[in-house]
Amino acid sequence: MQESRNTLKPAMVFGILTLLLALALGGFALWQTRGQLPGSGTALVGGPFAMVNHRDETVTEKSFAGKPMLLFFGFTFCPDVCPMELQVMAAALDELGTAGADIQPVFVSIDPERDTPEVMAAYVGNFGERFTGLTGTPQQVAEMARAYRVFYQKQDNKADPANYLMDHSSIIYLMGADGRFLKHFTYSTDAKALAQGLRQALGR
Repeated sequence: MQESRNTLKPAMVFGILTLLLALALGGFALWQTRGQLPGSGTALVGGPFAMVNHRDETVTEKSFAGKPMLLFFGFTFCPDVCPMELQVMAAALDELGTAGADIQPVFVSIDPERDTPEVMAAYVGNFGERFTGLTGTPQQVAEMARAYRVFYQKQDNKADPANYLMDHSSIIYLMGADGRFLKHFTYSTDAKALAQGLRQALGR
């Protein structure tokens, strides 16, 4: 009888699991809107990294010190989302003109298997001379993606293993000249809205 009284009823277990799920989703939603740990003011986005740029040079977060960075994570074989977002970034920077002259646009690959420095150089050149492409070893890419809370996953193609796609987050990150997270922009943001958001976030 004692064992029966101490056993959680199914309804109670379901209630606990539902509460935990709600708390987890609430925390994620708060990050999406603020990019900060609740009440701490500490950014959850960004941090140290070591990658290879499209010129085959090793770079770290210190290589970009003193300049705001506009980052997007994707892959060069992406058929639609990635080129569209990079076009939006390029158009927004054109819209800003001299007010955005110091902003460094960065495209970070989440597909190091195919995105070599040479491939990245040819790709980012399509969006303007200002763009920097970053790639690296699988471990380097994973560590940078983790620092920026970026999800990515390979979609295996059994019929043609070399011709695969990547699932990934579609968020543009704005980092301040000091390397701290300032703001993020969702996939639905157009060039004018992005330019306006950059002005507001950077006080220009």
